[in-house]
Amino acid sequence: MRRCPLPRHAGQPGIDTARLRPNPAASFQIPGTGITLRAGDEVLTYVGRNLEPHRGFPSFMRSLPEILRRRPQARVLVIGGDGVSYGAPPAGGGSWKDVMRKEIGDAADWSRVHFLGRVPYPQFTSILALSRAHIYLTYPFVLSWSMLEAMACGCVVIGSRTAPVEEVIRDGDNGLLVDFFSPQQIAECAVQVLAEPEAFAMVRARARQSVVECYDLRSVCLPAQLAMLERARNGDYSVTVA
Repeated sequence: MRRCPLPRHAGQPGIDTARLRPNPAASFQIPGTGITLRAGDEVLTYVGRNLEPHRGFPSFMRSLPEILRRRPQARVLVIGGDGVSYGAPPAGGGSWKDVMRKEIGDAADWSRVHFLGRVPYPQFTSILALSRAHIYLTYPFVLSWSMLEAMACGCVVIGSRTAPVEEVIRDGDNGLLVDFFSPQQIAECAVQVLAEPEAFAMVRARARQSVVECYDLRSVCLPAQLAMLERARNGDYSVTVA
């Protein structure tokens, strides 16, 4: 039986893998552009509650010029607000998005980078379902459930080689791991996945399998939570992790 690590986050009861799943009919119209993206298009995604250093936003942004240069058909969808959930805002004011856009300047083709802000959940699931490569970076901190949701949708997750990500992603098996501080590594992995999606078919399949086996809401997490409550009702307050 596989040992399933428990992501260190108490705010999510489990992943609804019946809803979050690969969808070959997925589509998303980019607001204000008239452009509709569909599953199979060359789409790179990044998600954060807010776009900030704790979730590797500067490293992600610094990887974009190389990715966009080498993949001229790629589009990048960025989900997240302009506030701060963890850490501090930029010293000079404004948002980290403004800071990074100013730093990168004309080195990136911004016409293919779409900052979507926070989106309704149905749009979020559609975006993950059509993503060809998904970048998830974090400090050694609590894991975002969006990473597991991306894996459930069959994304190839390019994750940082940091403690919470390494609890779930096995490099080359159910995802890819890179140096948090290396835009070059991030770009290289992203370019490979965008260029050869068929070469990563098994990584996608194993990503979803990992979440179904370990974090599915109905078959794994909810039964475990109910069992824990039943033990507590009977005076047993011990915690068992599979």
